This record gives sequence, C-alpha cells and structure tokens, in this order.
Amino acid sequence: LCGSRRNNNMASQGLTYDGCNFFRQRLILSTLSGKRVKIRHVRSKDDNPGLRDFEASFIRLLDKVTNGTRIEINQTGTVLFYQPGLLFGGTIEHECNVQRSVGYYLEALIMLAPFMKNPLRALLKGVTNDQKDPSVDLLKATAIPLMKKFGIDGDGLEIKITKRGMAPGGGGEVLFTCPVRRTIRPVQMTEPGKIKRIRGTAYSVRVSPQMANRIVDSARSILNQFIPDIYIYTDHMKGANSGKSPGFGLTLIAETLNGTFLSAEMVSNPQGQGETILPEDLGRKCAKILLEEVYRGGCVDSANQSLALLYMTLGQQDVSKTLLGPLSPYTIEFLRHIRDFFQIMFKIEVKKPNEEEMKGGNKVLMTCVGAGYTNISKTLK
Repeated sequence: LCGSRRNNNMASQGLTYDGCNFFRQRLILSTLSGKRVKIRHVRSKDDNPGLRDFEASFIRLLDKVTNGTRIEINQTGTVLFYQPGLLFGGTIEHECNVQRSVGYYLEALIMLAPFMKNPLRALLKGVTNDQKDPSVDLLKATAIPLMKKFGIDGDGLEIKITKRGMAPGGGGEVLFTCPVRRTIRPVQMTEPGKIKRIRGTAYSVRVSPQMANRIVDSARSILNQFIPDIYIYTDHMKGANSGKSPGFGLTLIAETLNGTFLSAEMVSNPQGQGETILPEDLGRKCAKILLEEVYRGGCVDSANQSLALLYMTLGQQDVSKTLLGPLSPYTIEFLRHIRDFFQIMFKIEVKKPNEEEMKGGNKVLMTCVGAGYTNISKTLK
C-alpha cells in the first residue's frame, strides 16, 4: 500500500514519506516551504519498481523552474531525496511525458508560479487532453479566475493552447505565462450564487469536424432543460496544430452570479484503447457530470479545491474562508500535507443545505489563518 508516514524529527531531518501516492503534492509543498523531503519505497514491491517516466519528467520540470535544487535518486528509483532551491522562473520549455497530460504539470506550475523571482513563461509540449488529469481547457476556464480572486492577476496571466494533442501520441503545445506577487490576498468566498450561464468547448482533432457539432447538440439536449443561456464553442484544429492522435472531447463550465466557476469534462478513449464512445453519449454524460458538480456546489469546483486551499494557507496573516462541496480524497490528503509542511490547520464546518435551497450535498466551510508567506525573491519596485 502506497500510504504515507512521516518522521517526527522533521525539524532537523526534513520529512520522510513512504510510497508513491501524492508525489506531486509533496514536492510542490517542499519547494514552497523549503523543507527537504525523502520519499522511500516507491513501488518497491512492484514488478517494475521505482519512479515512472512521467514522475521523472515532473522532477526535471521542477529543476528547470528552480535554482540550486538538489535531487538524488537511488539506482532502482525507489528512493528520492529532494532538497528544494529557490524558485527562479523565467522562460522555460518542457517536453511533458505522454503518459500524463500537460494538465498534470500545469497544475503544479499554477501553484508555484506566483512565488517565483521572475515572471514565468512556460511552453509545455505533450498531451493536452486525456482521461486522467484536468485538461488545459478546464484549467484555463477555472484556475485563472480563481487566481484572480487571490490577487494574482494582470496582463501576464494567461493559458494559451497553440496546438492540441490527444492521447496517446500527444503533439500539443501550451503556453502558460504568470506574473509574480509578493503576497497573496486573503479571501472570503462563502456565497457561490445561482448559476447564470453555461459555456463550453467541444474540440476534435484528426476526425470529422462534424463530431464536435454532434457533441454540442447532445449536451444541449440535457442542459437546455435547466437554463437558457448556453453557448458551446466548437474547436477543430487541423494540420500541424492537431497533434499526432485522433480524438474529441467536451469541457463545460457553469458560471454563477458571484463569479464561481464549476467545471466538468469528458474525453474520448485514446486510439486503440477501450471501447469506441459515440459523440452523442460523450456529450450527454459530460452534461450530467456538470449537473452533478452543480449539485455538489461550493465556491470552488472539485478540480481546484487543493489550489484554493494552498493559496489560503500561503495568504497574509488574516482569516480566509471558502465554502467547498464535499472534499475529494486528493484534497483530504493535501490538507494533511499542508499540516506537515506549514503547520497550518483548517477549521472545518459541515453546512447542511437550507430548506429553501434545492437539494444539495453537504457543503464544507474551510477557515484558516494564512501563514503570511512572502515571496522573498521578488524585487521591490
């Protein structure tokens, strides 16, 4: 079992964990807190032990955006020692491993970018949309507005898809630019508000452009029963911009009156893997996933819970509050890691839905006092 156990002598030794689970969380929080981390028994009982190619690619990415990081991996790849350097930023280019999508790497950069010495300009190449990780479309539509609420905004904040690449071949290109901030603003996000409109992107590459239109029609057949203001764009990239593998998918975003963005997405099976899914089925399923996300509610959608909690932790020494839907297992483990690296504990209150409200799941009000994290690398203007 890839569980996690930490040693008590963390002040002098840094932190020690067992297993490969939540690998990114540990390295991201290690980089931000400056604490060394040692991860042992990485798939040590597996037929193919040690770090996977996509994890090695992730370590190389962290090495590119930092200065002075020390990384030691044993011969079998089952033990990793990571001593973080300073977040440097600047212009980088990274070839992401195609086992995971660009979203896997981009999520980490979104967490780290505001605290770098220089504004980040990262060109990531690989798979833009797959079934495991949040797609670039989803992060562009939900993570960017969330960053703005914490005071990370300005002209330089952008995610741009220049080439789309589906699994398994990849071939996509994404440009992420982000300004740096000295401090993070505390937030009070307790009222999600009512849904006012739904937007989406139906994309297709190396298949008929008609696929995207079929996805739109089937998604609308369900969503039109709930709200009239729906617009789903079709995005069909051709030639060199369409990557190396055929595929199609849909990303849906519900926006509320208070500026909350809730998301859902679905992607076709990679070529030669699993059953073929019809565009009509994909559109209908994605619409239902969005309605499920609306039912879960909260001021942040499931995909960005950990990002919101991290920014709250690193905020100024003031109270931050955020109302979330039911916590995902990934978020629960993230809270444990925040406690390990920053000694910050959240107050968690379960809110039952009101009588007047439509049926909804139990919401969770997360409250914490920020650690007062300051970007020491950023030069004062």
